[in-house]
Amino acid sequence: MFTIGLSQFDIKAADPRANTARMKADIGKAKAANCDILIFPELSIPGYFIGDIWDQPDFIDECVAFGKEIQSLSEGITLIFGNVAKEEGRVNLDGRLRKYNAMFIARDGKLISPGRSPYPFYIKTLLPNYREFSDIRYFTSLMEVAQERHAFPEDFLSPVQLSFGDKGTLCIGPLICEDSWDENYPFKPMAYLGEMYDIDLFVNISNSPFTLGKTDRRHRLFGNAIGSLHRPAVYVNCTGIQNNGKNIYTFDGSSGAYNGDGSLHYQCDSFTEELAVVQFDKATGRFASAAKTAPPKGETAELYDSLHFALSSFLRDLGLKKVVIGVSGGIDSAVNAALYASVLPPENILLINMPSCYNSATTKGLAKELADNIGCLYTVIPVQESLELSRQQFAEAALYQSGKKRGHLELTSFIEENIQARDRSSRILAAAAAAFGGVFTCNANKAESAVGYATLYGDSAGFLAATADLWKHQVYDLARYLNQAVFRREVVPQGSIDIIPSAELSANQNIDKGQGDPLIYPYHDYLFAAFIERWQRATPQSILEWYAAGTLEDHIGCPLKVAAIFPTAASFIADLEKWWNLIAGFAVAKRIQAPPLLAVSRRSFGNDLRESQVKPYYSTAYLALKEKLLRQ
Repeated sequence: MFTIGLSQFDIKAADPRANTARMKADIGKAKAANCDILIFPELSIPGYFIGDIWDQPDFIDECVAFGKEIQSLSEGITLIFGNVAKEEGRVNLDGRLRKYNAMFIARDGKLISPGRSPYPFYIKTLLPNYREFSDIRYFTSLMEVAQERHAFPEDFLSPVQLSFGDKGTLCIGPLICEDSWDENYPFKPMAYLGEMYDIDLFVNISNSPFTLGKTDRRHRLFGNAIGSLHRPAVYVNCTGIQNNGKNIYTFDGSSGAYNGDGSLHYQCDSFTEELAVVQFDKATGRFASAAKTAPPKGETAELYDSLHFALSSFLRDLGLKKVVIGVSGGIDSAVNAALYASVLPPENILLINMPSCYNSATTKGLAKELADNIGCLYTVIPVQESLELSRQQFAEAALYQSGKKRGHLELTSFIEENIQARDRSSRILAAAAAAFGGVFTCNANKAESAVGYATLYGDSAGFLAATADLWKHQVYDLARYLNQAVFRREVVPQGSIDIIPSAELSANQNIDKGQGDPLIYPYHDYLFAAFIERWQRATPQSILEWYAAGTLEDHIGCPLKVAAIFPTAASFIADLEKWWNLIAGFAVAKRIQAPPLLAVSRRSFGNDLRESQVKPYYSTAYLALKEKLLRQ
């Protein structure tokens, strides 16, 4: 029987000293628990998302030195950990230091390498280069190493033989994260090892960020792969938050042990540090310790857990203790306020309502009700006088050219809407945050971010956009979940859930008359998601083809019948082009300048969805189909 420790800990990106200290603490605990093996996550010393810090040779040397410290602590225990490895005297094609994302296995102060490897460590074979991942930018893969040496990857990919004295030996199949998620790669490391060698136990170390539904999908894919090979496995992931500048990712951990039939025997709690200890019986190929698994969570529960964990971690890591939130009485600001209230004490939260003449008594009352429900600080700072001042100033500011008067700049209703939004954020909230000793938030949701339905330097501003990766329907779901499951009382006012969404920035947005946003969220949420989140992203061409075939609702998952919204092809096409022109047009510029966001979806705005500022494009097939439909 082998005792195996799984160290699921909070990796601090670009802080190898802190990570090494945490690893040393777990090594001490594992030795006290008589563990034969202790396994840490991928890149557990440097962290994963650290940007071009990877190009600092001094930082790499620091990580290598800390790795040697961990290696020196392996007396009487086998330590498996992820770190960056460097190869002296070699450079990549760009001339920078040759680096590997590597698994190190140490015992009694010495490194144990895979049997056929020319290196004293295992090199990650499959480097992801999609979504937020840029491994190829920084690391060299085992595939490239083989190619350089005029060999096949199979020539270097081999198991690791571990000896434990009287207990016997274990044949370990080493894998780093992507090496197990290989369904779309021509070379499949896990399958190769399982078919060619008598593997006793696969060991996968990962640094894998959370997205909605990913944990269940991972269990399913990993379990199926293990079941087909009839080999047990352990999977060790980290917790914590890491970011790439624009996207803040949570790491849920969810480390686990799998029996040879693919069944999950043990799962660490999500978003929680844990040193799990399991017993592995080599004779049966199964884990003999007490089983522990968790039932699947609903989507909204997963959303909340990730957002709550990210928010509390982000504030703690930045040393932020106070927030100012502009509240309108609407759903977005109410949900953001409730989220922060789940993390901070009420005296550290300041809600500010900033009405103009266009704000109704209904929404002003809801903003006050929200503050009372939370028990936080609250104030009202109107913006009507500053709007009037702007009107007066522009009316008095004549334009001159070569000494001749050329008229005035006219403030349209649309321009005045943006004046109000910018006044609220750039002037009032920014000043209030400074006076309060905190920061102010951005309350955006993903639908509005998609089409730029937010004012640049206005309501798109803030230190963080906590809900900017949530579609509007998810914001509503989260509001109900916060009331029912988190606070177990009404914090988000029911009135904020029930009223029609409206910016209330002009006379044409009177909420009491049912005049709301131009977006039909139960439809546009799903249309925009098709443009952004589908793995094979939709374009106006595919949307119009599905519309013509009568299958649009099925393809995008829309709960509404499109024909009930748009009675004619002309009205459908006009709406489609209106929003596409924004999504692919000026909204890109707004998103580039938007605050960082908490990422939870399979593709969030920022470095996950990499965008260029180009002209909106319509394919030839789209234009032909459009002409055909409009003639009918």
